[in-house]
Amino acid sequence: MRIIEKTISIAELREMAENMFGNLVKAVVDVRLCLIAMDAELHSDEEAVLLDNGSQQADLWGINLYPEHTPEDADFIEFDSMINLRPSQGNRSRGVDSIEIRQMITDIVRKAVVQ
Repeated sequence: MRIIEKTISIAELREMAENMFGNLVKAVVDVRLCLIAMDAELHSDEEAVLLDNGSQQADLWGINLYPEHTPEDADFIEFDSMINLRPSQGNRSRGVDSIEIRQMITDIVRKAVVQ
C-alpha cells in the first residue's frame, strides 16, 4: 500500500493493477489533505492507514482507478466503494453523490497521476 502525496505515473498504476486485480487499482482520497492511499485489496485498509496518519473520516472517499484509460477519460475514475455509504453526511450510495466532492476527487487524482 502507498500514500501518494505528490505524483504517480500511469505505468506504476498499471503495474499495481496487474499485481492485484488485473485492471483496476482501489484508492481512497482525502479531499482535505489532498492525499491518495492506493494499492490495497480493500478500500477500508486504505481508509485505516489514512486515518492513522491524521485524516478525518468525513474527508475520505473510495474510488477505483482504471489505468488502461488516461486521467482525462471519464472511465478512468469509478466512484464506487462501501466506505462511501454515509447517510449521516447525506451520501446514501456507494458512489459519491455530491458533484462538488466528485470534482475535488477528480482534481486531486488528475494532479497526482502523470504520464
